[in-house]
Order: sequence, then C-alpha cells, then structure tokens
Amino acid sequence: MAAASQRLRLPRAMRLQRGGEFSEARRRGQRLVRGCLIANWYELPDGASRRLGVVTTRKLGSAVVRNRARRLLRESFRLQQHSIRPGIGLVLVARASIVGKERQAVERDLVSALRAAGVWSQAR
Repeated sequence: MAAASQRLRLPRAMRLQRGGEFSEARRRGQRLVRGCLIANWYELPDGASRRLGVVTTRKLGSAVVRNRARRLLRESFRLQQHSIRPGIGLVLVARASIVGKERQAVERDLVSALRAAGVWSQAR
C-alpha cells in the first residue's frame, strides 16, 4: 500500500506557484470549460513533468469554501495524474458550481475536460 501512495503523491515540484506560470498558461495555453471547473493548459519544455496550478476566487465564498474547492481540485488531479500526458502545465479554475460537490463529481468534470482537451492518455 505504501508504494501505491508514494506513486500518487503531488510534490511541491509538480505545482505551479509563481504568478508568471499562471499568466503563461493563460497567454500561451488553451482553455476549456467543463462543469465545475475551467482548465487552462499548455505544453511545457521537453522532459518536463506534469504540473498543476489551482485558482479559487472570493466569488466562491468564505475561506473555508475556497480551501475545500482547492483540495477537491488537487485531489482529483492527484488521482488522475498518471493518465495525463507528460509535459503539460495545467491550471484549474474553480467555478461557483463546485460549492457542495463531492470529489467524484469534480473528478468526472476533470476527466471530461482532459479528454476533450486531448491531453488524456490511457497509460495508467
């Protein structure tokens, strides 16, 4: 069991953190709206791993609501990370409809967006 959890970790190196990285995704990347999220993605330089950034706005609600939305998006990505093509920078923006959703529903929206975007690979 420890090997499986190690394999599905989401280390800090896999996270987009600087504002410039988010801006690059918006400027260079493509955008797709699906259900409770907006996905912005772009190609990273050769040899780069998958990277994730999450955006939640105050329009969603209190800090508790925004933190839950971030956790749901990160967990959905973490569980599906090996099905996403390597070399993709992905920024997920939570929409108001994420409030009150369960993880499985958020994960379904994420998978739907990734398939429509063409960054989904079945290698799992």
